[in-house]
Amino acid sequence: MSDNLSPLAPAQSPTLPDIAGVTCRIARAQYKEWDRCDLTFIELSAGTSVAGVLTQSKCPSTEVEWCRKALQNGNARGLVVNAGNANAFTGARGMEAVQRILSLTSEHLDCHEEEILVSSTGVIGVPLPKDRAEAGLKSAFMAEPCNWEDAAATIMTTDTFPKMATASAIIGGQTVHLNGIIKGSGMIAPDMATMLGYIFTDATVEAGFLQEMLRAATAPSFNCITVDSDTSTSDTVLAFATGQNTAPALASFDDDGADAFQAALSDLCMQMAHLVVRDGEGASKFIEIAVVGAESNDSAKRIALSIANSPLVKTAIAGEDANWGRVVMAVGKAGEPADRDRLAIGFGGVTVARDGLVVPDYDETPVTAHLKGSEIDIAVDIGLGKGHATVWTCDLTHGYIAINADYRS
Repeated sequence: MSDNLSPLAPAQSPTLPDIAGVTCRIARAQYKEWDRCDLTFIELSAGTSVAGVLTQSKCPSTEVEWCRKALQNGNARGLVVNAGNANAFTGARGMEAVQRILSLTSEHLDCHEEEILVSSTGVIGVPLPKDRAEAGLKSAFMAEPCNWEDAAATIMTTDTFPKMATASAIIGGQTVHLNGIIKGSGMIAPDMATMLGYIFTDATVEAGFLQEMLRAATAPSFNCITVDSDTSTSDTVLAFATGQNTAPALASFDDDGADAFQAALSDLCMQMAHLVVRDGEGASKFIEIAVVGAESNDSAKRIALSIANSPLVKTAIAGEDANWGRVVMAVGKAGEPADRDRLAIGFGGVTVARDGLVVPDYDETPVTAHLKGSEIDIAVDIGLGKGHATVWTCDLTHGYIAINADYRS
């Protein structure tokens, strides 16, 4: 955990239940010069199904390319996550390291390589050292099982706190559990999911149906957050269903309990996505931007992200300045249908501008008070249709510059 804990961090971490069929272990591979564990090995019981969503970056990591291939198999026995080195843009040397990880892990678990999923996060352009990967893995294989918080802490890079969430659902009268761990703080503007996130459930879910549900849960959660408008080379979210619960299996939405499981999965993804924004590099404000009245939902989302990604909007919020003109600017530059004279903007439930003008007798006092808090609400009504979308972001402070100026050191 960082010494500079985000002011937006939860007061306490949730207590996550055990998930039958999941065993976490950690080790020190020393991918960077730091005094901490940076390799996570998670063993999954035979029969575990897997689904995943991966970055749409045209320059993905070797691990992302492998996961695309392995996910077609639909089964998983192990997960290996490396922190401190993204192993992206590393050519043949990067693939050699991944191949060594796959070989060692599949041999250890006595399974096919396609049943091993891998992720790496950290500095781009530095090949993952094979010798450190091998030594770290062998240490992890022999390590005692660890708890969820240790596993969440081990996948961190610039994160200031371990990110965990849990949810549950009733299927056929049985309670199934879902746990999630995630890392992410900067380079956050997902085009599928965000940074590295892993979901585990003891439910029995057919792989294709798990994939369908994960994509549905991703759209309004991971794909609706941004810290700095940058999409990572390594973005990966994987969901594993061990089938160790006695609840009936799920294969389609016609199955009893499927809707409840989808709701729990969506809730878990939303919790995880919000934790990433709350730990945005240098962040001091958690910002919700709700856009209504657009011509379509897609249009509303593009407008909302235009506001969320605007450095001028984000720095105004950091300075606690109710500069609604910057929101007008961000709406206008989005390239979506908008009419200045129908536009309305509000902060913290107070409408500040309507019909292209500042509200008569507008009193900035309550808005200023709202902006001094850590939870900021921005509402925009385009006034053209029924399209709506909500996205989440954080402010932009000097802290973001300091973190990223020194990132490789």
